[in-house]
Amino acid sequence: MNQKTEPLDESELIDVEAKRKWVREHFAPEAENQYDDLDQKLRLLDTIIRNKWIESKETVKLQALGITLGDAFVQKLQLEWIAVEDDYGRDPAVRVPNSSIIVFPLTMISKRIERGEDVDIYQ
Repeated sequence: MNQKTEPLDESELIDVEAKRKWVREHFAPEAENQYDDLDQKLRLLDTIIRNKWIESKETVKLQALGITLGDAFVQKLQLEWIAVEDDYGRDPAVRVPNSSIIVFPLTMISKRIERGEDVDIYQ
């Protein structure tokens, strides 16, 4: 399968930011800056998942969690957000800069929750 990678386009950047904002807004307004801290970001993901605040059929919200997971990868591992286009469509992904190592966090959480699996964000 052929893959084409390029920077996120404007509409993708807007969509990613909207998903990020939805998660960030789980902090109190005066504490939304905690999203910038890796540990707080992971704690928030863990809290949302453990408390089952999102149902398995709420795919867009689950994908918002995936964007936050991607942000954690970017922050911890110095990855970069990109768009990947292949035979199945075009999706945001994170990549090790200047490499072909790509991860698709958008659906890492949603696929597991939709299948009824437990998700341990720290694993």
